[in-house]
Amino acid sequence: MEGKNNILTRKGLQTLEDELQVLKVERRREVAQKIKEAREQGDLSENAEYDAARDEQRDIEARIAEIEKILKDVEVVDVDEININSINIGCTVTLLNLGNDTEKVIRLVGSSETNSLAGNISIEAPLGQALVGRGIDDEVTVHAPVGDIRYRIMMIEKTDRA
Repeated sequence: MEGKNNILTRKGLQTLEDELQVLKVERRREVAQKIKEAREQGDLSENAEYDAARDEQRDIEARIAEIEKILKDVEVVDVDEININSINIGCTVTLLNLGNDTEKVIRLVGSSETNSLAGNISIEAPLGQALVGRGIDDEVTVHAPVGDIRYRIMMIEKTDRA
């Protein structure tokens, strides 16, 4: 993935920028306070609170570095420019599972915004790859660990800009 832009929707970009701000300002200050309080308790070699705070600090700094790396090479997709005649990043898609006749609504996003529990599916995921470029009433088959799943595309909408 070297040299490849991180594709984000405007909403995804805002979410990452907000998270970065919180991590740099609030979370860093909170963990610094925890470390200070743990140091005041004395012997650091057997201080579980100090070790936990240092671990939390490492996690925060790693996440800051990860977000900064994503934002360094970001390509933002403008939802207003999306053509809803075919599916691409930034589209919200309603699918009909042809195996069990249930509907599923997903939002196609860049890999940095993926959250399957919230219905945000990466365009690089098997389902995302199967949908990109397709239109309403097209049928796609996705190879999943549980077997092949067939979907019919019922609706394509622009994702809200929020």
